[in-house]
Amino acid sequence: MRLVVARCQVDYAGRLTAHLPMATRVIMVKADGSVLVHSDGGSYKPLNWMSPPCRLVEGTTEDGAVEWVVTSKGDDTLRILIAEVLSDSSHDLGVDPGLQKDGVEKHLQALLAEHPATLADGLTLVRREYPTAIGPVDLMCRDAVGASVAVEIKRRGEIDGVEQLTRYLELLNRDPALRPVRGIFAAQEIKPQARVLATDRGITCAVVDYDALRGMDDAEDRLF
Repeated sequence: MRLVVARCQVDYAGRLTAHLPMATRVIMVKADGSVLVHSDGGSYKPLNWMSPPCRLVEGTTEDGAVEWVVTSKGDDTLRILIAEVLSDSSHDLGVDPGLQKDGVEKHLQALLAEHPATLADGLTLVRREYPTAIGPVDLMCRDAVGASVAVEIKRRGEIDGVEQLTRYLELLNRDPALRPVRGIFAAQEIKPQARVLATDRGITCAVVDYDALRGMDDAEDRLF
């Protein structure tokens, strides 16, 4: 991971436009190819970002200023004009073991693995915790016509979960043996902003009734 602290101006152009005037910010370039711009406020959310796969080109403007141009596969652009670099460091974080789910979320995943058709008619399980280079997909399934479906499961569905599933889908759709891969975002509750983002990205939202699923899980049929 590369971390750059710099005075910079950021302009995004794509489905909409956004402008961040000159200020001191943290620019994060992650190993998966994503580029994120953070301020010293706003909690964990970046001010602007570009999800992988994307291409970063470092150059200079006509007047000699340093400029980064980040281009997505859809030709959206993130232009970062750097006036002063205060710190520039790179760190090898190694392989992340992934998020350890809490009891309810882990049990929800197990229940949906046993009953995937509750998410969509004809859905069948291929594998739980399907491995990828950026972490495991909760459920990899196939739909009624045999197409691949990646399922991300949360107890509460928020924008971060949609972003996580988006990254998985972008990576999985590079595999000719799997594509096209569509996504299902499953949660007990899905926030309106997350639903809007998911719909915009072609991801299906599924609200899961945990208690109803537990009712399908007959304890007498279990060994433990």
